[in-house]
Amino acid sequence: MAEPTRDDVDALVGPATPHFAYQLRARVLELVENLPSDHAVRRYAEEEADLLDRLGYASSKAEEGPREPRTRPGWEGIPSAAPADAPLPPYE
Repeated sequence: MAEPTRDDVDALVGPATPHFAYQLRARVLELVENLPSDHAVRRYAEEEADLLDRLGYASSKAEEGPREPRTRPGWEGIPSAAPADAPLPPYE
């Protein structure tokens, strides 16, 4: 198998949704497990794996476009309105 690239990581992470975040996270980490810890692609993959971990507690990646203001009427009734950069806290 050829050495993994950033494009390979992006191909896995790009279509991620909260429902499949942890399955994709496992695949990303498996893709780079044989690379040295200081390899640029491995570091990138680990950053993306962190994003996928946060996405598992979120409702979307919400990387593009404006966000709905939390002052919008009814917002408090939408429990899954958490983007990956501000996910809900894990259940304990």
